[in-house]
Amino acid sequence: MQITQTIIHFPDIELQTRDAQKLRGYFGNLFKDHSPLLHNHYQDGSARYAYPLVQYKVVDKTPLLVGFQEGGELLVSLFLKIREIKIAGQNYPVLAKNIQQKQYELSVNQQLFNYQFKTLWMALNQENHRKYQLLDENAKKQFLNRQLQNNILSFYKGLSFRTTERIMAITRVNEKQTLFKDQPMLAFDGEFTTNAFLPEMAGIGKAVSRGFGTVTQTKY
Repeated sequence: MQITQTIIHFPDIELQTRDAQKLRGYFGNLFKDHSPLLHNHYQDGSARYAYPLVQYKVVDKTPLLVGFQEGGELLVSLFLKIREIKIAGQNYPVLAKNIQQKQYELSVNQQLFNYQFKTLWMALNQENHRKYQLLDENAKKQFLNRQLQNNILSFYKGLSFRTTERIMAITRVNEKQTLFKDQPMLAFDGEFTTNAFLPEMAGIGKAVSRGFGTVTQTKY
C-alpha cells in the first residue's frame, strides 16, 4: 500500500524535545476550527482515539509537523498561514519553513530494517507498566518486543493498511525517565530491527502526536 507523508520543517527555530507537546497545543488551538486531525478532539470535546495523522515533534532541536494521508493534505493547506510560533509565552517569528512530500510503500516481508528512536518511545500504559516491573530482564525484553509489534500494527491500522504477514521486532533499548502531562513516566531510547517498513519520522507507541516514538532508519 502506498501512502503520502508531508513534513514541515522550521530550520531557524530551536526548541527542546519537551516542547513538542507545547507545539501541539499551539497549532491545535491556532487552527482548531480546521479539523479534529490537528488536535485529536471533535467539536463536541470528545477525543479522537485513532492513530494521529498529524504529529508535532522536535527532532535535533528542530520543530517538525508530520502528516500522513489526509493529515498531510491538511498541513499543505495551512503551510502559508504559519507566520509565527508561540511557545511558553515566547514568540518565534517563522523566517524560514520548508515543506516536503514523499510517497512510501508500506510492506511486511523477509527484508529486515533497522530503526533508531529519535525521541523517547513510550511503550507502556499504567496497566502494563505494573506487569513490566515484575518481570526479569529477559522477560522484559520479550515483553517490549511484543509491545513494539503491537505498536507497528496500530500504526498500520491507523493508515488502513492490512497485512497477513507476521510482524517480527527485536528491541535494543534502555530505560529512561521522562515527564508526560507533568507525571513521571518510564520510556525507552535505543534501536530495533523489524521486517515491517516504517516511514521516516513516523511515530510509534503512545503519545506520538506529542512527539514521542519518532523513528529513523539506520544501517546495521
